Amino acid sequence: MTAKVSCFARAYHYNNKSIRIFTDDIAEKLLGEDYNQIAKSMSDGIDFFCPGFEGTREEGLRLILDRQLSPSVLGRSVFCESKLAYAIANGCKQYLVFAAGYDTYALRNKDSATKVYELDYPELLKDKVERIKKANLKASAVNVPCDLADPEWKNELLTFGYEKGSKAFGSLLGISYYLEKRDFEQLLSGVSKVMESESAICFDYPSVDESSETRKIQMLATAAGEQMKARYSYEEMDMLLRKYGFELIEHLDAEKMTDRYFKKYNEANSEYQMRSSNGIGYVYAVKG
Repeated sequence: MTAKVSCFARAYHYNNKSIRIFTDDIAEKLLGEDYNQIAKSMSDGIDFFCPGFEGTREEGLRLILDRQLSPSVLGRSVFCESKLAYAIANGCKQYLVFAAGYDTYALRNKDSATKVYELDYPELLKDKVERIKKANLKASAVNVPCDLADPEWKNELLTFGYEKGSKAFGSLLGISYYLEKRDFEQLLSGVSKVMESESAICFDYPSVDESSETRKIQMLATAAGEQMKARYSYEEMDMLLRKYGFELIEHLDAEKMTDRYFKKYNEANSEYQMRSSNGIGYVYAVKG
């Protein structure tokens, strides 16, 4: 459900904004009929997201997305794909999307030289393939069915043609929230083992500075059966990355994220300002 909500946030932003923080013209096609169903469910739940709200259903939906759900999804997406573009420009030809969900990069990517590997549960990847066929989209990703909590995922990846000795870029967006600290550490350890020197990773994480926005997102995840399990300080995350050979090159908090990626949007939408949620950190790290 959280994967669908993230996809919906990207689709809604594309459909309703002319100046965009992140552009995803495939997300709604992938969701299909679920797009309107999710929109209705959110509008029906306006009292949960915005107690005391008075206005139309469409105004309520926009408020939910702009204030609660879209900022973290859009921010992490543009941050990650901007770093990916830099990696590709510098010779990286492999993109690993961990817990890929309904990510659409492989459907938007025009560079056939970049091989995209999507790792996720078999049932989710199967559902995604069916959605791609139903929407008459062209699939280009290499699907790697696996459970990232099982260390065997590394062997599965290698059987699908991944070149361990070549540079890679890894997206771990949205993962750290739902893993115990020891499990996220185990995942980082595994990622380090399959990545060559100068490979990079990008991810977001819940910080110790919790906010009202992150509490709402946590409550929504819990209702969907996906309990958030950990929070980290900057120092803790830096030490964890160093332990597995990664150098934390760039770290954005809410203020830096808003200033870098939301500025043009906010200048063009004075009535509907959007800012990155407090309580979330964004990381770009490179393996030494």
